[in-house]
Amino acid sequence: MSPKLRTLLGLISGIAVTLAVTAFQPHLPAAPVLAADSTCDDSRAISVNGSAVINVVPDQVTIQLGVTSNDSSPNGVHAKNTAAIKRVIAALKAQGVADKDISTDYYIIHPLYTNYDSLTITGYRINNVVAVKLKEVGKVSTVLAAALEAGANEVIDVRFETTQLRRYRDDARAAAMKAAQEKAQALTSAAGAQVGCVLNIDENTGSSYYGGWWGGRNQPQYQNVIQNAPSGDSTSLDDGPISLGQIAVKAEVSVRFSLK
Repeated sequence: MSPKLRTLLGLISGIAVTLAVTAFQPHLPAAPVLAADSTCDDSRAISVNGSAVINVVPDQVTIQLGVTSNDSSPNGVHAKNTAAIKRVIAALKAQGVADKDISTDYYIIHPLYTNYDSLTITGYRINNVVAVKLKEVGKVSTVLAAALEAGANEVIDVRFETTQLRRYRDDARAAAMKAAQEKAQALTSAAGAQVGCVLNIDENTGSSYYGGWWGGRNQPQYQNVIQNAPSGDSTSLDDGPISLGQIAVKAEVSVRFSLK
């Protein structure tokens, strides 16, 4: 076979293989062309706010306890504070608080001056704060009394919490969004228009949880939705001065709708 004939046969074989591979390739549909949504005209729009509060019975309490000590020397104040904090931690453990639920929040040692102009040191002070996570919420008063009896001399914060915050926050967001939709529908209906598509959604995350010691249970008065979360927990506090009550998980959204 001549070289020219071999070259010609090779070209014919290559073309045949290419055609065969092309013939067996799956047919890929063309990308769909999205039709313009006639309801999404952002030249006419309405902006509304929607908010919701879910009231929840707390199932966890975080307590901040402080032990403040003074002495004339650094070694002396350290020894005093260490002894006091050990007694407090022992008292907490005696109340059933686990090691993992007790942690140092902050520890500061600083000098005490006759006055700050002369910088004459008269002694030293330690501020030692521990955070306690209490799972038995009914024992708040008992635990506080035991800690104070053992040597704690400050109760800095008592915060009532829920371990299911994500769940309730999601519920509050959904309720807030529904409230915004209902408000937009009511306003547009009164104006003789209709709600179109959603153009923008913004969430206000500034204040989404209430349950602190200092008046944290106060709820704002502009909510659209207030709900009580079901609770099978029949926990009651001991006969102390602290009432368990409910905490509020709040969500607020700002939504902009088109008009049609």
